[in-house]
Amino acid sequence: MKKNVCKFGLIILLSLLAVSLRAEDWVKVKNLSGEWKFNIGDDPEWTKPGFKDSKWENVNVPSSWENQGFHGYNGYGWYRKTFVINSDLKNSPLEINLGYIDDVDEVFFNGKLIGFSGSFPPNYSTAYYAHRKYPIPNSIINFNGENTIAVRIYDAELEGGITSGDIGIFAKMKGLIPDFDLSGLWKFKIYDDLNWKEANYNDSDWDQILVPGYWETYGYRDYDGHAWYRKEFELPNNLKNEKLVLLLGRIDDIDEVYLNGNLIGSTGKMDSNPGNIGFYNEYIQFRGYFIPENLINKKGKNIIAVRVYDGYKDGGIYDGPIGLITQNNYSEFWKNNRSKKKNIFDLIFN
Repeated sequence: MKKNVCKFGLIILLSLLAVSLRAEDWVKVKNLSGEWKFNIGDDPEWTKPGFKDSKWENVNVPSSWENQGFHGYNGYGWYRKTFVINSDLKNSPLEINLGYIDDVDEVFFNGKLIGFSGSFPPNYSTAYYAHRKYPIPNSIINFNGENTIAVRIYDAELEGGITSGDIGIFAKMKGLIPDFDLSGLWKFKIYDDLNWKEANYNDSDWDQILVPGYWETYGYRDYDGHAWYRKEFELPNNLKNEKLVLLLGRIDDIDEVYLNGNLIGSTGKMDSNPGNIGFYNEYIQFRGYFIPENLINKKGKNIIAVRVYDGYKDGGIYDGPIGLITQNNYSEFWKNNRSKKKNIFDLIFN
């Protein structure tokens, strides 16, 4: 009993420290608190950047919609806001922080889905407890032009809407920054089948999930066991002649990682039989896997497949960075980072 209490306390301490260290790397570059457009109901046309929302209500964010004149309303509601992002942020990873939303959300940036939490009816699952932080692909941003964020929300009871938090766009200004960002929507399926590592496997009927993020946040509450992630990408021209490392942040609990059907790295001892799997602190280990040059396709699509086993509590690829980085940049970061370490917590998290 005492051992379990100590371990639980360590998990809480490490989790709080991880949040603190991550926050130091991100800087708010656009404040989105204040006036937004709002309308009750549900219509897919409201995702579009060009939709005319001038007749919608003006509400303050963050605050529940009950505090904005919609007392007692449960159901669907939409928020919209238009803003500019400066072009000097083109080379910085960006994410939107929407704080806490009650209960379920989908977030669209310039009409493109960039993230979601919980599940909408008829398979309703709340995510009121989840902190919404969604990566924004640079390819869909209009730098120095208008950008539109549209947030679809479903509230089942009590308060609803974007209720609290430090609402804004954040840029990663330091830390380990990928040369090619792969965060965002991935394919996902629970259970286990080694055929799912193959590059030509058809995953068109798989669910989408946000990476990084615990899978419990995306409708898989209380699920422990095997699951797979898949992501398709094409290598950008500026990386075709580089030696590369795949960054997968931190995974709860253990993993095997395949590129185009070939194993390129693992953390922990994986097995098809959960009874043969042992794990302890793999969930806090950083994943950086070197990619053999002969395994990556420089002229077409590549498939990353990540096999994960979670033993208890939260599971999945839960913390970034996620993407590709040159071996030179990867090595230089760790050389510089190691020289700055001061205590055991630095050693754990970097």
